[in-house]
Amino acid sequence: MTSFTIERLEIAAVREDVAPGDDALFVMIHGAGVAGCYGPISERIAVYARDTLSPVVQGHHAADHDGLSVRLRAAARTSPSDVASWAVGAVDCAAWDLHGRLTSRSVADLLSRGKSQRSVPAYASWLSQNLTSCEDLDVLRGVAAGGWRFTKWGLRRAPKDSPGQAAAHMAQAVERCSETVGGPVAVDAVGTWTPGVAREFALRVEAASLRWLEDPLPYHDLDAYELLAATGLPLAVGERAHCDEDPTSLIQYVRPSALTLDVVGCGGLTRARQMLDLAQAHATPVYPHGRSIVPGLHLAAAFPDAVPAVEYRLQWEPRRQRLYDAPLQLEPGRISMPDTPGLGTTPRRATCPARR
Repeated sequence: MTSFTIERLEIAAVREDVAPGDDALFVMIHGAGVAGCYGPISERIAVYARDTLSPVVQGHHAADHDGLSVRLRAAARTSPSDVASWAVGAVDCAAWDLHGRLTSRSVADLLSRGKSQRSVPAYASWLSQNLTSCEDLDVLRGVAAGGWRFTKWGLRRAPKDSPGQAAAHMAQAVERCSETVGGPVAVDAVGTWTPGVAREFALRVEAASLRWLEDPLPYHDLDAYELLAATGLPLAVGERAHCDEDPTSLIQYVRPSALTLDVVGCGGLTRARQMLDLAQAHATPVYPHGRSIVPGLHLAAAFPDAVPAVEYRLQWEPRRQRLYDAPLQLEPGRISMPDTPGLGTTPRRATCPARR
């Protein structure tokens, strides 16, 4: 075996001070006495990675990311699902972490065609703050005062309202929020709208108040999103992209204002880099989804011209960061890159192999 050969994959868990319901499992890939890791991930994703993808990575060269991605995605096709795609992404990111550790370089430096950035712009999201029911405007002002590139809020439809009523209420809420924070805001409908509501919203919302509308539909239907884009709505899509999805339709036909890739969910850094190349060719900015913030940061640091900012989820990320040996350091409106080789996703001190 060469020094870069992957020897085995296992799952480790953070055991101490983990709140009920929190994901606390990590993929660990071993080679040359070093372990690359990625997490936290859920138990279902961890089991899939261990039972289905472990034989795929054994004996593979840790620096051959394109080849490994092809093998992982082929294995996932035997049982295609969101869990399979996430497992592929988690293993891919762990392989990048191992590569970085073996070469004493950050993953951003491995990805970059030049010199990677030492900090990355960020925008703040708080999706449990639904704009149609938010009465305390000081909450909005307080978040905006943090120096973030911009802010993103929840915009769920009230089921009892007709499409016209719902669209009118939500358009008013967006305009009120934009006026409160002093600039256009992004909103996430969290899949609670219908195409009819979105079309009505496009007619009512003041364009200057809206940066983008994210994931309004409860299904990943690119034909429906293409029709919505024709209304002039600035759409953000990509969070639900699968590791084997053809990104051409997503980018070329939907023409989103923002591609909000989940770097792990779409199949890992290798797949995200491929999608980013296509997005750049169509002048589509990429804003990595906050659930996979650490690999998203490395993508942004490596390609600052293509990735204007990453998402920082105010309600969840601080708790997730407690699982790491070295949590991310926030600056006003930016996030400092980890100063260790690899990704910077080392689970904190109390870890042990997860039970089978």
